[in-house]
Amino acid sequence: MFCRRQLFSDAFRSGGRLNRRLLSSTPNDIKPYYVTTPIFYPNAIPHIGHLYTIVTADIFARYSRLTDPNRPVHFVTGTDEHGLKIQRVAHGSSRDPQAFCDLLSTNFRRLVKEADVSATRFIRTTEIGHHRAAQHVWNILKEKGLIYKGKHSGWYSVTDECFYTNAQVAEISTSNNTLGGRYLSIETKSPVEWTMEENYMFRLTSFRDKLLEHIKSNPDFIYPPARYQEVLEFFDTYMQDDLSISRPKSRLSWGIPVPEDPGHTMYVWFEALVNYLTAIEYPSPTTANGTTATWPPDLQVMGKDIIRFHSLYFPAMLLALDLPLPKRLLVHSHWTVEKRKMSKSVGNVVDPFEMMDAYGTDSVRYFLARVGGRFKYDVDWSKGQFVKHSSELMSLVGNFYSRITAQKIKELLGPSAIPTIVELQEAVLDGKQVQGSEILLRLGGLRLRVQEHMRNLVVGDAIQEIVDVLALANKIYSETQPWLPSTEPSQRAQIHAISVETLRICGILLQPFIPGKSVELLEALGTRPKERFWDCAEPGKGTTRNLKQGVRLFIDPALVRKKPEPES
Repeated sequence: MFCRRQLFSDAFRSGGRLNRRLLSSTPNDIKPYYVTTPIFYPNAIPHIGHLYTIVTADIFARYSRLTDPNRPVHFVTGTDEHGLKIQRVAHGSSRDPQAFCDLLSTNFRRLVKEADVSATRFIRTTEIGHHRAAQHVWNILKEKGLIYKGKHSGWYSVTDECFYTNAQVAEISTSNNTLGGRYLSIETKSPVEWTMEENYMFRLTSFRDKLLEHIKSNPDFIYPPARYQEVLEFFDTYMQDDLSISRPKSRLSWGIPVPEDPGHTMYVWFEALVNYLTAIEYPSPTTANGTTATWPPDLQVMGKDIIRFHSLYFPAMLLALDLPLPKRLLVHSHWTVEKRKMSKSVGNVVDPFEMMDAYGTDSVRYFLARVGGRFKYDVDWSKGQFVKHSSELMSLVGNFYSRITAQKIKELLGPSAIPTIVELQEAVLDGKQVQGSEILLRLGGLRLRVQEHMRNLVVGDAIQEIVDVLALANKIYSETQPWLPSTEPSQRAQIHAISVETLRICGILLQPFIPGKSVELLEALGTRPKERFWDCAEPGKGTTRNLKQGVRLFIDPALVRKKPEPES
């Protein structure tokens, strides 16, 4: 039995008309899989929450490449470098805002690289191409009569870079002076200040009904379901008024100028959302609407704190531009430490670089996906839990591989023929006793079960399916005791063949989650690169050759690599 790519190749050589058509397809014939993360505010170094978002998007990008290798993937991340917050922090450090952003943006590039994230585009909103795209969007909306000048007042949060209504603000001061007291956003607990100014406004309310209809008719538009319901409730709060989309330059100079009015600067969120268009080279001169075949995004990954901008404001902008809306939004919750929100002032921020350096990139990726991959609730970062789940990989994969490739097992197996998986499958179908047949049956539907969870965006459940099969294989291997000379040789050979096949299949399926270690595993098993695609993750649809001995796939997470003490 062969995987799909081999079947295509054989049929093509024999002159099969169907496969000549399929194999002649080029990536230009297929809409790329387009996945995005938010662009991150580089006013501080990245924390574990940033890594969580990027890794989640990377999992789906890698999954798409494995399941459909002929389909290109366009995976965008980057940094949002305009706004009052950047302007104030840069001036406070006596630095030019551009130089300040140049410095801090490198931290996020480094995060992408060290986390083994397969992004194809790193975008910065200070790029000339982004300025051009944002001003193009502005001009189109202005020509359509969807932008007008008006008075705007409200509570503005520099931290959140957005306005809040009176109902969204709470006073935490005994001051009798309404404007002189201290107020916070109820949602984010960020300080706000009363602001009244003349701004340009976007006719957001013109798209309220159309957007509401779209969301109600597409219940899979936003995952998880609780976030979907939350967005429906947003309409009564955030879609009742038009949206302020500029600030006077006297207040905000660090941003993209409003076309034909240099006295105003585009509101940071308005122009930042355009980055998803900028990343596909919008406006493209080759099409009427300025987009390319890549549009729209297939999946947009974001934290729950910015869902309003991505589920209301950006879709409304796209409707105004007559562009298709993103297909799905995956909205994840946050990581906490001892049930408290991460904060520099509290001193509980988890450094992703430190964790990856100490425990290895794939161990950190695995923990984020394994524990945080259901996206419904906030997840608590615990070093104890991290070590526990990292040890799971070491035990179920690393130690298991060492056990089945041990020299003693090799000697006991001797020159006797190891049965093929196809032979074992046929024996099971014939009703014969096969040691480890339960594993073989579980492996048979594993790929499809994992695929179903990934289709439903439940990464944690997809990993659980793989872990359950690995745990079963380890259990039955221990019960069979193939290392004992007294074990029946046929049983030893059967459990060895099924154990190797388990690692091969699970190694393929683990590639989106732990790309480095899964490839190491497949290399150690002798699985050829062309047999590492998703369709090959079925019993008998791939090969293993010349298993390597002494391969250490995972370090013990309890053994933190200590940096040498500086010389005195």
